[in-house]
Amino acid sequence: MRKRSIKISQERAMSILSKPITTEKSTNLQQFNQYTFLVSKNSNSFEIKQAIETLFKVKVIKINTSITRGKMKSFKGNFGYRKDSKKAIVTLKEGNTIDPSLELK
Repeated sequence: MRKRSIKISQERAMSILSKPITTEKSTNLQQFNQYTFLVSKNSNSFEIKQAIETLFKVKVIKINTSITRGKMKSFKGNFGYRKDSKKAIVTLKEGNTIDPSLELK
């Protein structure tokens, strides 16, 4: 497999990462040096890795992504769907950390 050497821009990196997920499960993963982010649906693992490395200046070992399909819900008798979302669980190299209190703007 060939490694890509194309760097993404700062604007594209900001558009890939939406926000960090701060649930109890994702907070427990931080002790294993894993962080969870909500990302754009059209991004792939390579772009997510480059975005995190450029924004937070850390070394990423592995990326796991999952797409959650929107549920069907009813509101006052009308049926609709929630939005689909994609989340990425990022494993960092030993010794690298991300401050979870930082916000992406």
